Amino acid sequence: MNHARIIGTGGHLPEKVLTNADLEQRIETTAEWIVERTGVEERHIAAPGETTCDLAEHASRRALEAAGLEPSDIDLIVLGTTTPDHVFPSVATQLQHRLGCPGGPAFDVQAVCTGFVYALDIADRFIRTGAARRALVVGADTFTRIIDWRDRGTCILFGDGAGAVVLEAADKPGIIDSRLGADGRYKELLWVPAGVSSGYDQTRQNAAFVEMRGSEVFKVAVTTLKDIAEQILTANRMTVADVDWLIPHQANRRILAATAKRLGLPEGRMVDCVRTHGNTSAASVPLALDVAVRDGRIQRGDTLLLEGFGGGFTWGAVLLTY
Repeated sequence: MNHARIIGTGGHLPEKVLTNADLEQRIETTAEWIVERTGVEERHIAAPGETTCDLAEHASRRALEAAGLEPSDIDLIVLGTTTPDHVFPSVATQLQHRLGCPGGPAFDVQAVCTGFVYALDIADRFIRTGAARRALVVGADTFTRIIDWRDRGTCILFGDGAGAVVLEAADKPGIIDSRLGADGRYKELLWVPAGVSSGYDQTRQNAAFVEMRGSEVFKVAVTTLKDIAEQILTANRMTVADVDWLIPHQANRRILAATAKRLGLPEGRMVDCVRTHGNTSAASVPLALDVAVRDGRIQRGDTLLLEGFGGGFTWGAVLLTY
């Protein structure tokens, strides 16, 4: 039976950095309050004209370089995003064209902040069935394009970025297991109340901006992230003690800390990039993974638990040996 293992990681952040001091000049807030509530000190913002595909391309080329592969070696691209360059075609097909590897399947996955985890699960299934040999899996978002910069509850949290991994078929895991879930009852706790088929109204002041009920999202997110972690570990006869590194969606520092506490996991074994990245939506998990691989914290043979949680709500976890 085929298994999928990660053989290269890559990440990319836009050049422009927006600090909390910068936000103090825009909205009624203080740098201290932002850090206290979110743990975010700065976030990266895509430049005018810089697209999700631009960010994804940079991250993908770094992942391919780390894997020692050429784009022509890739036969599948799965890309998680909420902020595509166009309604269609997909970002994945445009990325495929830029990289120069046409012919194989290439498509986007929309699961908001869980997008990369969903994409990783899908690519793993392609490889397990023999439908693909090497896959490029990307999480990329220019999420600040759908943020209302007058809304203090959301504009302090989010940033832009992209992360990518290259998966290759192998005799042994690799990816051990993955679990995905969703519950549409909670849509209005975190959503953009506009869409193509629902009758987009440009006259509405907040029609294309994120709306979030932060305290309610926090409660569901922490409980769900704890539950999905325990479920996937129990199913594989493992405990938190067997996990070398937890890489959760970088929503905000309070959610990360609460999740680690409920799992009984020391925070020193959790990868946390919230301070310098903010919440980059689908990019947050692969970006954090790439940071920890490149700074040497994550080593070959380590057991990793990746977790995502996003609007919808959607959630997922991937257990793997790096």
